[in-house]
Amino acid sequence: MRNIRAVVVLCLMIMILSVFAAGYGLFSTEGNGEYSFTSIRGETVQIQGKGLYTHDSVSMAAQARAQDGVTLFLGVPLLILSLIMTVKGLIKGRLMLTGTLGYFLYTFSSYCFLATYNSMFLVYVALFSASFFAFIVTLASFEKSLVPTYFEETLPVKSIGAFIWFIGFVIAMMWLGKIVNPLINGAVPDILEHYTTLTIQALDLGIIVPLAVITGYMVIRRQSFGYLLASVVIIKGVMLLTSISAMLGAMIYVGVEVSRAETLIFPIFNAGIIVCFIILLNNVREPGKEEIIN
Repeated sequence: MRNIRAVVVLCLMIMILSVFAAGYGLFSTEGNGEYSFTSIRGETVQIQGKGLYTHDSVSMAAQARAQDGVTLFLGVPLLILSLIMTVKGLIKGRLMLTGTLGYFLYTFSSYCFLATYNSMFLVYVALFSASFFAFIVTLASFEKSLVPTYFEETLPVKSIGAFIWFIGFVIAMMWLGKIVNPLINGAVPDILEHYTTLTIQALDLGIIVPLAVITGYMVIRRQSFGYLLASVVIIKGVMLLTSISAMLGAMIYVGVEVSRAETLIFPIFNAGIIVCFIILLNNVREPGKEEIIN
């Protein structure tokens, strides 16, 4: 793999900083506890009042702590495993590494732009930056013409592409359903709480949903870049949907109202994307040493 040393250095940086940030976010408890806050729109919002997310809403803090847990106990180990496999020259490792870096990029970009300013801000920025450059370098290391040779002909591209489309469609409908009606009525969505804008919704509607549409089409057509995008989307999806399932559980635990549809749909998606992940890895064909890019 080209630029492997740079990727290793960046990944080590991500591992160390994410353990620090996620560990502190998950286990910090200092503060006086929950209190009510009136937003600039005159709405009453329950604020966490303790820990790293002391100035975030109870809902946001629960979600952030759940994501910290997934990052700490699943994301970091997967990053270590995929980096070791990549250094050994395994295509499975490089595909897993690219998708895992995509998860860290999405996660810490959202922390930079969504979470209320806290003491980890510069750590989030460093993680955002390191994840971005590591992701770009790893993605660019694949030789486009060789990508189809890394997969067996038995890979069920139509089923995988259709599932990716379906996830993109449901995410779009879920967020638009929460945004469009208040917009028409001249109100603001309930999910905004005391924040200034809908960062996650912007990322999902502006990047994730279009990416799902493009990826589904390209992988069904067996286009070279489609295989790579599908791998990234699936592996990142495993991490992200696991985080969302954990977030839903955390929100229910702290008493935040969650729709029954979401508590049913996302765990099903989570199971489905894990099945896609297993199918994908089982259909990866490792090239001979002479074919591996130096």
